[in-house]
Amino acid sequence: MIEVRDIRKSFGALEVLKGISLEVGQGEIVSIVGPSGAGKTTLLQIMGTLDKPDAGDVLFDGLSVEKLGAREMAEFRNRRIGFVFQFHQLLPEFTAIENVMIPAFIGHVPAREAKERAQELLDFMGLGGRMSHKPNELSGGEKQRVAVARALVNHPSVVFADEPSGSLDSRNKAELHQLFFDLRDKLGQTFVIVTHDDELARQTDRTVHMKDGLIE
Repeated sequence: MIEVRDIRKSFGALEVLKGISLEVGQGEIVSIVGPSGAGKTTLLQIMGTLDKPDAGDVLFDGLSVEKLGAREMAEFRNRRIGFVFQFHQLLPEFTAIENVMIPAFIGHVPAREAKERAQELLDFMGLGGRMSHKPNELSGGEKQRVAVARALVNHPSVVFADEPSGSLDSRNKAELHQLFFDLRDKLGQTFVIVTHDDELARQTDRTVHMKDGLIE
């Protein structure tokens, strides 16, 4: 489903990615691990179209994202890609369900349809009774589950997650990790996860080890 071809990226004189090639299949949960500075987050951002490579290409179902214009890229990202970050990045002035609905509104989904989808996802994640709560009224684990629901609201092809459980305690971490596999089993969802968590990496279908800008 996703094909990364010889991706290279430098920041000034520092070469961060030195020719990365990788394939991810539909419904696969792939973890990317390695020491700090290995280039994991840079690769994830390029795969997720948040950054551009200096050379190489990223393809989704054979479509080269490098050939998309800025507007087409934004629409593609909103429709096909979901993101989950270490710190949930929920908007504090909005309720849980409103936060989940935001990407749907950006994608011009009708309000009723967006609300129904958001409710379905939050119910699935055990947050049916927390939909009207704002982020400061939610626990850390609840915030991350809201963030996962937000990532899924537009039925993306893939969810990219950058250290999604890095700020959680052991119990919430385990629940979030299990959620990824439940979503794959129920929705056929694809995940690419950058993590330092060895336990999560062991659970995933495949682990990609990076070091010094290369896949080992």
